[in-house]
Amino acid sequence: MLTGTQRRQEIVNQIKGSEVPVPGKELARRYEVSRQVIVQDIALIRASGHDILSTNRGYILNAPPTVSRTFKVSHTDEQVEDELTSIVDLGGTVVNVMINHKIYGKIEAGLQINSRRKVEEFMTGLRTGKSSPLKNITSNYHYHIIEADSEHTLDMIEEMLRKKGFLVES
Repeated sequence: MLTGTQRRQEIVNQIKGSEVPVPGKELARRYEVSRQVIVQDIALIRASGHDILSTNRGYILNAPPTVSRTFKVSHTDEQVEDELTSIVDLGGTVVNVMINHKIYGKIEAGLQINSRRKVEEFMTGLRTGKSSPLKNITSNYHYHIIEADSEHTLDMIEEMLRKKGFLVES
């Protein structure tokens, strides 16, 4: 059973990945929740910054087309802010963080960090919370899906990660 946060992230991914409007009834059936829960989820998704439009045929994402790339990176706790700030300054959105744990498998958390303000909020959460970054479970190795407006922007982000020594080359 998915948590509400996981369900909302999957809803965003489903709407983003669809070339046609996604009906609320279909979402309710897929996630085994009521149509009202989907309406509430869409409101929360909108509040988190996604421009979801309601049409008579379903939900669509009103956003410019984006491209994405997965990067394997490694850095210290002290370098987290530098990594995130450098990515958003070049026009990237840090969609998530993922690790591959030898026992538990793939563990992923949605981030949607696309501005210095969101980097600051994330860093405040790390500093004041009782949790440490997910990367610490795997000796600093982790993955990010990064979205941007073009392959050129992703290339610039990749080069920056390489120059700073964060990029893990395959």
